[in-house]
Amino acid sequence: MTEIKAPGKIPDDARKKIFLAGSIEVGTARNWQSEIVSALADMDIVILNPRREEWDSSWIQDKDNPEFHEQVAWELAALEASDHILMYYDPDTQSPISLMEEGLFARSGKLIIVCPEGFWKKGNVDIVSETYHIPEFETLTDAIAALRKKIVS
Repeated sequence: MTEIKAPGKIPDDARKKIFLAGSIEVGTARNWQSEIVSALADMDIVILNPRREEWDSSWIQDKDNPEFHEQVAWELAALEASDHILMYYDPDTQSPISLMEEGLFARSGKLIIVCPEGFWKKGNVDIVSETYHIPEFETLTDAIAALRKKIVS
């Protein structure tokens, strides 16, 4: 397994690529991405992780800010390059960008969603998952098992 964190170069090879979408609010969302990396460490895949090591929350979220622009452009490129997108909604967050990304990729067939009870927009997520036949789980453990099956198929 190779983990590429934003804004690292996305490999252009035959390995399956998994994008870790979802709650990332530093200081609020737990670092669930590290759980996925550990759980899939034995597989010959590339994990595309947007949790940037040197993120600075003081960066102005404006398209003309080069650091911010680089992050968003990397995430969009990684989402497109991925074979599978594991999306986790932390109930302690609102995750508006994750909701937007879910909408962008709802019809792609790439999504696997984890949306536990307590997420403020769980009803919306549930309806989108049902409408577009997106596998949805209550726990990361169940989603990881489903993802592993998809990777090997």
